[in-house]
Amino acid sequence: MSAVNLANVNIIDADGHVLDRDADLRKFIAEPFCRRRGSLLPSDVWDSSMYGKLDTPNPDLATRLRDLDTEHIDISVLFPTGGFSVTQLPERDYAAAFCRGYNDWIASVCAESPRLKGVALVPFQDVDAAAKETERAIGKLGLVGVAVGTFGMKEHIGQPAYWPIYEQLVKYNAPLLVHNSRNGPAGEIRFDTFLFRHTVGRPFETLLDCAALVYGGVPEKFPKLRVAFLECGCGWVPYWMDRMDEEWEKRQVEAPLLKKKPSAYITGGNWFFAAEPEESTVPFCLEKLGEDVILFASDYPHWDGGFPYMTATVKGRKDISEAQKKKIMRDNAARLYGWQ
Repeated sequence: MSAVNLANVNIIDADGHVLDRDADLRKFIAEPFCRRRGSLLPSDVWDSSMYGKLDTPNPDLATRLRDLDTEHIDISVLFPTGGFSVTQLPERDYAAAFCRGYNDWIASVCAESPRLKGVALVPFQDVDAAAKETERAIGKLGLVGVAVGTFGMKEHIGQPAYWPIYEQLVKYNAPLLVHNSRNGPAGEIRFDTFLFRHTVGRPFETLLDCAALVYGGVPEKFPKLRVAFLECGCGWVPYWMDRMDEEWEKRQVEAPLLKKKPSAYITGGNWFFAAEPEESTVPFCLEKLGEDVILFASDYPHWDGGFPYMTATVKGRKDISEAQKKKIMRDNAARLYGWQ
């Protein structure tokens, strides 16, 4: 796993992005899968750019590093954009080949600067291949965790079928990073605008994943596994803890692995949540969840991020202390990624 010297690090962006274009990825995908016709991954029918009005430029290395300097970000952890659609692929062998190619590509991107740290994709369609790719991506390529967007998966991520992946993450002291896209809830077709879908899709799928991991007994089975929920804010978590606790009290038999109420696992110190810089509920979440699990995330370079005012927004807040800001913008991410 990639080591980080934190001596001169002030701000860690726990969730930045690359724009993983087909033209960049195809040459990293093995034969014969690189010959796939059309797009490498499925995409939805929505145009997030509003037909060019909100287009996202693809920054080259020099631009990205310059923009990090503008935001005073020392280290940026890079997540895919389109790559999260890999969970929708029905072909197990192709999904595995795509993940291997993506991981090789993002490792090559991060090799250009020690300030860039990539996360891996693994084929949840084929758990044996996913466990092996987790070992390769983290142990050999130096990627810093496994990210998953769960839309399209046939089983929820709390199922024992996926535990070999989590075993590898614990072995390599690396986190599971739940980062959903605008898709979701699965099968929902009532959205009539991108606004509607973008508002609903990501958080609803993420709440499902949180409940799946808890009720599936993952934090009991893997008490050392660190889990992060990203690009969804943190204000939902106190409500969801209360909701799950209430439901669990009446039907504990349906979550037989749990020895504590759901909120006890969520607040146990190993589950992390990325806050929006301007999110009004951050002080409440710091109180309810603890000061050591809230993360800063820029979402750069996506169209709905706040560049170049992300870090300034957090620094300028009057409702959280300077010590809390330091934890949010540096210390908590370092602990999530196993750097301290």
